Amino acid sequence: MSYTFKIFNSTTELPINWNIIIGQQNIMLSEEYFRVLEESKPINMKYCFVGFFSDENLIGGALYQYLSFIEHKSFQKGEVLCSIRNFLSRQLSKDVMILGNNMLTGQNGFYFDTSKIPTEKAITLLNETSQKVQKILGKTSLIIYKDYQKSFLKNFEEQQKFESFYRFSVQPNMILNIKPEWNCFEDYSNDLSKKYRARLKSAKKKIEGIQKLELDIQSIKKYHNEMNILYQNVAENAPFNTFFLTENHFESMKQNLKENFKVFGYFLNEKLIGFYTLILNNNDIDTYFLGYNKEIQKEKQIYLNMLFDMIEFGISNQFKRIVFGRTALEIKSTIGAEPVEIFGLIKHNNKAINPFMEKIFTSLNPKVEWIQRKPFK
Repeated sequence: MSYTFKIFNSTTELPINWNIIIGQQNIMLSEEYFRVLEESKPINMKYCFVGFFSDENLIGGALYQYLSFIEHKSFQKGEVLCSIRNFLSRQLSKDVMILGNNMLTGQNGFYFDTSKIPTEKAITLLNETSQKVQKILGKTSLIIYKDYQKSFLKNFEEQQKFESFYRFSVQPNMILNIKPEWNCFEDYSNDLSKKYRARLKSAKKKIEGIQKLELDIQSIKKYHNEMNILYQNVAENAPFNTFFLTENHFESMKQNLKENFKVFGYFLNEKLIGFYTLILNNNDIDTYFLGYNKEIQKEKQIYLNMLFDMIEFGISNQFKRIVFGRTALEIKSTIGAEPVEIFGLIKHNNKAINPFMEKIFTSLNPKVEWIQRKPFK
């Protein structure tokens, strides 16, 4: 069997059946989502798409992203330790090539039809592709294969080509599995222990007087400036950032993903004080970016209410899982999300530096200590 691949720099170059073979399996690999990257990628990002073929028949696809850190401040500003980390990260990793999507948590980097190609061969193809992409887009300091569960990671580790990569794990992916017996939000609430049910009721009481509305494309355009300010409020306070969204990003997401992208706004006295976004991906909901007024959030527990509202949406619309990502781990565990360990592979292109990747990675990677809560009876 002859396998080949082609590198595409634009959605206009994609094969006509791309969405049938690949996009339907994962919306993050769809033509529509790739158009979002074309229209509103972060300013420090480049990308390319790859199609895999068996005798000219499309059997898989992949997304590669390039991130430059030369100007971008990765760690929170204002702290001496973060300034040192920023200096070191810029010296050691001026740029990175990622097989996957740095804007999302989870394996959103590639899809293969495994009835048409063995997994072992698919992994070999990915290695060949990575080398070719490095030649075309340019050689980066780092190469990262991101966000695989342990059971899948062994497919890489069994191949000699990946011996020079360091296996890393950062924060887990917080996932809530929606129980089949939850037909409404009240069923979920009744499953909580007394302590956490009281907490839910207290949070709901605090947000009384705040109106929640789903925003359509016209509303997203109308509140464009407010949304960006609220997003920056949250993004700039994160301990680690590798990019910032462009101002037209949410508009582009809605324009392209349509009903598979949801935006919900929170209003106090007709003023937007918070919002969250969701990507609907077959049976999963992927929580996406959000923003809020920090002062009102403290008083009204907006963020906790957002988490509860996401769960209510998931139950009401019969989704199976909510993928909450790898931030705010403890509070997400209080609403029932559980940690799923995910791994990546990383390699420095400088052969003198690569043997020290483990030490470098652990020193630059901010460690978050947290306690997993068990809210259910």
